[in-house]
Amino acid sequence: MTKRERWLVAIPVYNEVDTVNDILDQVAHYASDVLVVDDGSSDGTAEVLEGRADVNVVRHAENQGYGAALRSAFTYTIDHGFDGVVTLDCDGQHQPKRIPRFIEAAAAADIVSGSRYLKQYEGDDAPPPERMFINRRITSELNQRLGFNLTDAFCGFKAYRTSAIRQLRITDNGYAMPLQLWVEAAAAGLQVIEIPVPLIYLDLSRSFGGSLDHAETRLNYYNQVLDDAIRVVQAEGKTIGKAKSVCGHSAG
Repeated sequence: MTKRERWLVAIPVYNEVDTVNDILDQVAHYASDVLVVDDGSSDGTAEVLEGRADVNVVRHAENQGYGAALRSAFTYTIDHGFDGVVTLDCDGQHQPKRIPRFIEAAAAADIVSGSRYLKQYEGDDAPPPERMFINRRITSELNQRLGFNLTDAFCGFKAYRTSAIRQLRITDNGYAMPLQLWVEAAAAGLQVIEIPVPLIYLDLSRSFGGSLDHAETRLNYYNQVLDDAIRVVQAEGKTIGKAKSVCGHSAG
């Protein structure tokens, strides 16, 4: 008899007091093991989490960034013996009802990545033009340099097998973390699948941090992170540019 896999659902939060309870109530329908990484919230989010007995919480004393929050989630996944982890945001852009689909798809992949551009859903939002431009530019660059066939480089709705997480070395604390992720995944020869998710934008004024709110500065920074990550793996003698193909699943 095949052992039933244990999957964690991990949610990075930073000042999400208005949405965290509702999102966790939805997640509870699809997951029995839930981790919230509170990345130094100061708006009352921590107090809300203290009142919930149905989630585990890792709290950063001060805000460290999106990449740092995911690193904490990965460490927790490994340390507590889970077979994998599904990550999603707490701002309402990711629908918890899709969690089982990610876990199902992970039976055939090391990483399952959501894509907002594989399929159109009724009611899809129009993405902010500068975010769409940067996403397309970086996604194209990743595909060309790493051998992927991605359509959405930055979607945070993902499923990772623990065996894959152990092969990823993520050091970027911020929103450039996915660039390191893709380079590390390519260097490790991991199998990646994209599945479609609706395109939902609820926070059009989200800050990326200081000067990174300027689109050109952010694009230049992302390219620098990508260059640095590729140099690191090449210095170790690893081959990139022949990543395992990404299959777009039309179901979802």
